[in-house]
Amino acid sequence: MSEYTYLNWLVENTLTTWWHDSGDLEELKAALCCGASGVTTNPLLTNQALCSNPEACMIALSSLPENLSKEEKAEALMKCVAVKAAEILKPEYDRSNGAQGYVCAQVNPSKAGNRDSMFTMAKRFSQWAPNITIKLPGTSAGLDVLEDCIAEGISCTVTVSFTVPQTIAIAERYRLGAERAKSAGKTPPPCFSVIMIGRLDEYLRDIALDRKSIVSESDIIQAGLAVTKRAYSIYKERNYEPKLLVAALRGPYHMAGLAGADITMSIHPKIQDMLLSADMPREAGIENEVASDVIERLMTIPDFVKAYEPDGMKPEDIISYGLTQRTLTQFVESGWNMLESMKLQ
Repeated sequence: MSEYTYLNWLVENTLTTWWHDSGDLEELKAALCCGASGVTTNPLLTNQALCSNPEACMIALSSLPENLSKEEKAEALMKCVAVKAAEILKPEYDRSNGAQGYVCAQVNPSKAGNRDSMFTMAKRFSQWAPNITIKLPGTSAGLDVLEDCIAEGISCTVTVSFTVPQTIAIAERYRLGAERAKSAGKTPPPCFSVIMIGRLDEYLRDIALDRKSIVSESDIIQAGLAVTKRAYSIYKERNYEPKLLVAALRGPYHMAGLAGADITMSIHPKIQDMLLSADMPREAGIENEVASDVIERLMTIPDFVKAYEPDGMKPEDIISYGLTQRTLTQFVESGWNMLESMKLQ
C-alpha cells in the first residue's frame, strides 16, 4: 500500500470514516495504516477468519472449555476473534472518547425473533471489552432489544438492514432507549445503523430478471445508493443520533457515490484493494443525486418501493422481507452453524 491512499484521503479530508469488514487480524493491521477506525464481524466473517488461519483456529479451539453446548461453542469462537480485534482498536476508542474504535459482536442470527435470548446474549457480549458494539438484527424483535440495550448503556449496531424504514425505526427506537438511559442517570452509548447496500442491489437484480423488468443493470447498481442517500438525507433533516454504517459494498462505485457523507463505511479487504488500485475521484460524491428517471424505473419493483419509501414497511413486516430471510439464512448456515461444528483437526 502507498503511504497516502484514497482511504487515507477520505478520513483526513472528509467527514467519512471507515471500518474494516473482516475478522482477520493481519488484514486489520494493514487497514489501520489506511485509516480504519473500527471492525465489522459477524458469524460468517468469523468463520472465514478462523478457516483462513489454521494456526489461529487451532489455538482458539484448544482454548475452549470442555462440554460446551453448540451455541456456547460458537459464541466462544466469536469472542476469540472479537476480543483480539478490540484490543487492537482500543487506542482508537480511547482517542475518540468512545466515538470510534468499536468491534462488532453479532448475536445468534437464528434468534432474530427471540427478544429474551438476544437481550441476554447482548448483555453477555457487552462484557467482553469496553469497545464491543452488539450486532442485532433489524427485525421487530431486534428493535425492541435495541431500545433495551441503549437504556442499559450498551452500544449496538443494527444489521440485516437494507431499507429506509429500517433506518428510521432504528433511530426512533434509539431515542426511546436514550431517554430511558438518561432517566436512569446513564449516558446513551453510540449506535450504528447498517445499510447492506450491495445485498439490496443483488436482491433487486434477481427480482428484476425474474419479472423481465425494464430496469437496467445501470439502474440496479444505483438502487442501494438511492436508498442510502435518502436515509442520509432523512437522518440529517431529523438530527437522528445513530451513525449510518454502510456495508456490503460491491465495487468502487458504492464508495464514490457516498464519499464525503458523515457516515461510516464498512469495507471488505477485496473492496479495499479495488479502492487502492482504482483512480478514485477525490471528491464528495454524496452531493450527486441519483437521477429521477432511474428512481422511476426502480419504483416499478415493489421490493424497491418497500426499501425506498420511509413508510415502505412496518417493523413487523421486516422479518418476512425476502432479503431479510436470505441474509439471516446465510449468517446461520455459512456462519453460526459452521462455528458450532468446527473441530480440532
